[in-house]
Amino acid sequence: MTYLTLREKNPLDGLFEDFWTLPSRGAAASAWAPATDIDENDDHFLLTVEVPGVKREDIAIELEKDVVRIRGGRKDEERKGLYAERRWGNFERTFSLPAHVDAQKIEAKLENGLLFVKVPKAEIAKPRQIEIK
Repeated sequence: MTYLTLREKNPLDGLFEDFWTLPSRGAAASAWAPATDIDENDDHFLLTVEVPGVKREDIAIELEKDVVRIRGGRKDEERKGLYAERRWGNFERTFSLPAHVDAQKIEAKLENGLLFVKVPKAEIAKPRQIEIK
């Protein structure tokens, strides 16, 4: 089994900002990273990214060398409520690809608040049955 590697910021970055900011507003409320699942089968990897409320035109997916970068964001609704837990603002997630993927055939689909990024494996990486003679 081959794994896609998630590249994250240093966990200590912004530690004190988050500590001193109320969760309902400010920097901590605007900083968010959508939850992502990564699955693998014989033919491809599948990244499933939760992006409710993010429009198709507000998402960019880039491939540079062996890294898939997913960027996007959603705007603050300028609501005047007493309390808010929903996150808003921009996000960026990056994933390192294994060596044997077919980068030219990566596909993406947005459906019901979920972004599906299908990363096909190259023929060399697919399992095959060896005949015994």
